[in-house]
Amino acid sequence: MDFKAELAAIREAGLYRRLRRMDSSSSRIVNIEGSDCLMCASNNYIGLADDPRLQERAIEAIRAFGTGSGGSRLTTGNTALHEALEAELAALKGTEAALLFNTGYMANVAALTTLALAGDLILSDQLNHASLIDGARLSRAEVQVYRHVDMGDLEAKLTAAQARYRRILIVTDGVFSMDGNIAPLPAICELAERYGADVLVDDAHATGVLGVNGAGTADHFGLHGRIAVQMGTLSKALGAEGGYLAGSRDLIDFLLNRARPFIFSTAQSPAVIGAALEAVRIVREEPERREHLLEMARVLRERLVASGFEVLPSETPILGVVIGEAEAAVRFAKELEAAGVFAPAIRPPTVPAGTSRIRLTLTALHTAEDVERIVDAFATARMKLQESEG
Repeated sequence: MDFKAELAAIREAGLYRRLRRMDSSSSRIVNIEGSDCLMCASNNYIGLADDPRLQERAIEAIRAFGTGSGGSRLTTGNTALHEALEAELAALKGTEAALLFNTGYMANVAALTTLALAGDLILSDQLNHASLIDGARLSRAEVQVYRHVDMGDLEAKLTAAQARYRRILIVTDGVFSMDGNIAPLPAICELAERYGADVLVDDAHATGVLGVNGAGTADHFGLHGRIAVQMGTLSKALGAEGGYLAGSRDLIDFLLNRARPFIFSTAQSPAVIGAALEAVRIVREEPERREHLLEMARVLRERLVASGFEVLPSETPILGVVIGEAEAAVRFAKELEAAGVFAPAIRPPTVPAGTSRIRLTLTALHTAEDVERIVDAFATARMKLQESEG
């Protein structure tokens, strides 16, 4: 098979990607292929990915259970650690039960391919994560996409769907990963209840970050008990790896028996589960981490807007700074890296054409001095690009 022509077309469009090697942990300062940079692109939101306490719990788990789980959860891979973490996640999310998956992607695919069957309807936000899109496509349900956070369009589709489907499932990101905005969950829940639909929320970027208890968007809006399925990851704010679904006991029992990504996957390793258990404890007991994170994000957003940059509206640590064309965004990211700030360009197909951007993500490890350094790097990158074009 020859892919040279296809690769050449990708390069020509400014969409070619390559792996960047991290030679140190994903904390505040990271060594990238030999150069130290201020990390501004990690999903390590509250700074737990290299926290010594998580490392100690991971080591304890290895000593107790070994390095691998040895099988699927339904055969030989289930341990007391897995059950303890599921109980802690359910308590955090305010649900009856939770079920672990190897990745958040697998959790979304499992939910949609198991819960949405022939004769059902999935209503999906236009900017949902790829895992929700792929899960909907792989399901046997009909899929309709509603305009991004447009409640009028969602209600019109619900009205047209009345009595035509066995089950209707409204699917949305809690926090949209490329724009950083929060879904209007109160309005979504109200529509779901009015039209007899259920709601699935992907809370990957909200768990540990939003809400009085750090439990995510349902917690943020006080919607406990009104969302049928809450999905989350262990790999972002919780600093570990994997995903989970949380909901009623019957829902979780059904998924355990029918979700193929769960049934046919080897259980997560004990070290990952041990680290995640410690992370949930820290989320619960150290709210100052997310409070500092959100304050730093607010200040950075204000400073960039004041400097004349187009920053997408957001109340989260995700700041989308729109540059425009893909090639321009790539050049901008290179100038930022030269100034010691690592924040790669985000290009199509991840975002629509003409909206390529620098996606900044802060963590609880960033300081006020870091914010100023980022603002200065953006100003320097803009000046250098203007000089090169002039």
